Amino acid sequence: MTVVSLTVNGKPVSRDVEDRTLLVYFLREDLNLTGTHIGCDTSQCGACVVHLDGRAVKACTLFAVQANGAHVTTIEGLAKDGALHPVQEAFRDNHGLQCGFCTPGMIMTAVDMIRRVPASELDRARIRHELEGNICRCTGYHNIVSSIEDAAKRINGTGKERAA
Repeated sequence: MTVVSLTVNGKPVSRDVEDRTLLVYFLREDLNLTGTHIGCDTSQCGACVVHLDGRAVKACTLFAVQANGAHVTTIEGLAKDGALHPVQEAFRDNHGLQCGFCTPGMIMTAVDMIRRVPASELDRARIRHELEGNICRCTGYHNIVSSIEDAAKRINGTGKERAA
């Protein structure tokens, strides 16, 4: 067992974990943050995307001990003071989900994408390319792409992105 200490959604946490515990299981089972989904355990689907020190990562590809000392944001940490993050709002407003299983990973990927990619380069083709690591089995991605376009406009239109 190893003690893992990190900040999750702005709150410090510390737990004893087995060295082989994946970050996704640590978040779901030890911290009860079940918004991070387990879809494949092989890093193919993207349902487990979280932010590690501000960058989107697949939580099924990291051991919890590798995140020791890091800041992790999960889908539960995006909303602030009861207000949805602009990407969450855009997914709701543009019907960017069906069953919802992939949605947390899609949203976490979208937040990172909007932060990293200059607005002038974030067209529909680029969004689709950036989503290649996230699988949705219900949709043709049309409303997901529209949601991300809308969120980027909301975020870039105000000149400030909310921290995630």
